[in-house]
Amino acid sequence: MPEDVDDTTPNAARIYDYLLGGNHNFAVDRELAERMVRAFPPARNAAMLNRAWLRRVVVDALDAGIRQFLDVGSGVPAMGTVHEIIRSHLPATDRATVVYVDYEAVAVQHSRMILDRDQATDWATIVQQDLRRPHTILKHPETTRLIDFTRPVMVLMLAVLHLVGPDDRPHALMATYRAALAPGSRLAISHGTIPDHHTDPHQVVALARNSTNPVWPRDRDQVRAFFGDWPLVHYPDLVHPPDWLPEPHGELTADEMAGRPLIWCGVAERPPA
Repeated sequence: MPEDVDDTTPNAARIYDYLLGGNHNFAVDRELAERMVRAFPPARNAAMLNRAWLRRVVVDALDAGIRQFLDVGSGVPAMGTVHEIIRSHLPATDRATVVYVDYEAVAVQHSRMILDRDQATDWATIVQQDLRRPHTILKHPETTRLIDFTRPVMVLMLAVLHLVGPDDRPHALMATYRAALAPGSRLAISHGTIPDHHTDPHQVVALARNSTNPVWPRDRDQVRAFFGDWPLVHYPDLVHPPDWLPEPHGELTADEMAGRPLIWCGVAERPPA
């Protein structure tokens, strides 16, 4: 464990890792995660559906010819990270690059260990930085080592923007990221929401206020605004994760159906100049 890690305050990246069944978390993270799940059981199912959506988004981008990925708020590595998806989908003769970004020390440390273990450090890296500092991220030496912003890039922001509050000027942040990308680039966002017919999720929001990462749920129109005027790919509007290029495995389980409405997601592409 890195020496500067605060293991006394819950952290979103480690809580998410616990919800996905990982073990890169502390007792304080597990305690708050369990309180959230008790308050609203579908929270864990929503996390699993969001993770499954990541693979479909990355594979679809690869099939569209994109070979550069910037995963902002990548979190603690779990099964099916971006570089693992690329390695399993592309032939060995094809090359893609990945830059992970997270500010949480445990996420960064374990990411470095996994990339080293996977012998992927020549084409994948991690930058320790807060997503609210886009210029620092985009100009970081490790970012520019692997990403050429004159060519299409896939920017992934999954389950992270609901940790950015209104005081952080999220729309200006997103405009900065979009402006850095070349035509043909894609932006993928998944974002927590509170459906109108639910009241219990408000308890989860209240609990999250006790962590280092307060939660700011947004509705469909508010999330759609993060894409600016870029047209969405495949769908005319945002959908829930299991509805975006769904896997042909049949109906969702009851648990998956319960978690389905808790996240809006979509992918947009920058049109030609």
